[in-house]
Formats: sequence, C-alpha cells, structure tokens
Amino acid sequence: MKKVLDEGKLILIAIPVLIWTLLPIYHLFVLSISNQESMLAGKLWPDQPTLQNFQIVFKQQHYYLHNFWLQMFNSFFIAVATGLITLFVATFAAFAIARLKVKGGRTIMNLALATYLIPAAFLAIPMYKAMGSYGLLNTQASLILAMVALASPYAIWVLKQASDKLPKELDEAAVMDGATSLQLFRLVYLPLMKPSMVVIGIYALLLAWNEYLYAFLLLSSEKAVPLAVGLGLFLSADDAPWNLLMAAGLLYAIPPAVIYYGFRKNMVGGLTSGAVKS
Repeated sequence: MKKVLDEGKLILIAIPVLIWTLLPIYHLFVLSISNQESMLAGKLWPDQPTLQNFQIVFKQQHYYLHNFWLQMFNSFFIAVATGLITLFVATFAAFAIARLKVKGGRTIMNLALATYLIPAAFLAIPMYKAMGSYGLLNTQASLILAMVALASPYAIWVLKQASDKLPKELDEAAVMDGATSLQLFRLVYLPLMKPSMVVIGIYALLLAWNEYLYAFLLLSSEKAVPLAVGLGLFLSADDAPWNLLMAAGLLYAIPPAVIYYGFRKNMVGGLTSGAVKS
C-alpha cells in the first residue's frame, strides 16, 4: 500500500512537470503549422493546419531566411568544433591531473572551476575585448574559442572524477610492461573513458549549439552567425512572421534532440561515472 501511495505522489509531481516542460514545445509546433491569419487567434489547434511554413523555410523564401541553410551549417560547424576541441583539452588535462599526478594540476583545475563563480554573461565583454585584441572578431574561431573556454573547466572536472574511479593497478601493470605515458593514455586510458568522453563531447556541443549572447557579440556577418542569431533577426521587425520563426525554430531543435536520443545510454552511464566526487 505504501509503495502505491509513493508512486501516486510521484505521478502527481511528474504530471505537472511534464506538462510545464512540453507546453512551450506544443505552442512552438502549433504556431509552426498555423497561417498568418490564424496564428494569433489564441486557439489550442489551428482551424486549417498547414505545412506551408516549413516549405518556405526549406526553400528560404523569406527575407530573414535567405541564409537559413548556411546558418544551420554554421551552427553545426561551431558546435562540432567546440565539442571536439573541448574533448581534446579536457581529456589530456584530466589524464595529467588524475593519472600522472602532475604537480599543481589540482590547483589549476580548482582555479578553472572558480571561474564559474562569475556568471558567463559578465565575461562576455572581457571576452569581446580579448578577441578584438587578437584580431579574431567576426570569425567563427572567436566563438569556438569562447565556448571551449566556458565548457572546459566543467569538462575537466567531470573527466577527472571519472578518471579517479579507474583501477590504478592497470596503470601499474602497463608501466611494468614498459608502457610510456603516451601508450598508457592511448591503450589503457582512452578505451576505459569512452562513456564519459561521449558525455563531455555532447555537453560541449549542445552548449555551443544553444549559445546566443556570445555569438551575437563576437559575430556580425549574417553569413558567419549560427542559426540562433539568424533567427533573432526576426525580432527586429514590427510584424515578425512568427509562424515562420516557429517553423525554423522547430527545425533548429531537431538535431540536438536526435543527438541526445542517439547517445542517451552513454549519457546516463557517463554522467553516473563522473557524478560522484571521490
């Protein structure tokens, strides 16, 4: 009986949370299949649903959508590059700190984590000044480097926690067999760290995919910005075509959902392995 009551309480909590989470997505979908006349009617379902908005988006048949596919590609490029570079930096750093016990490594990691005490929005202007000093403004490299800087501290921390859980006897056995540090990294460390590395790669990728503020500040060319900033241009119009914006937004939301669904098993395992501080 107690188990049934506990499950009932859990359901009572889960249902409102689920509705609250799905409600914006539902409105996004309803507006994306509404025509210009009916989208502001306030109905829960349009009288005449249409896919014409998606057709306009696919064919880039609106002024604000002329660079839709190019900006979608920019989003992919920036997100994938951020994910790969963050993974490269964090994996080597975690290996050096956790397995090679590099002197001062823990201090550096803690200092890097301390940067999270400052909200990322407050770092945007200093980042803008730094990129300007190095001549990187209005290049996608500036946004990629900024995203790597924001993602790396957490990535190193998670991978370091996961590294601590690996049996140290494996390292000792490999060293006794004559393995160098690089062989230890490549043949022992990397295969065991794959689940956590998948999590960190996806985390950094999604961070860059969803970024707006830094992309808006660091990039100004319509052909260089990611789609998130490109869709923001809709808001500059007095009579913005919200139905087209919602259709484009729905398409923009599909890739991260597919990525998360495809790697969901790795996400659970990787998050669990790096979730507890040892």
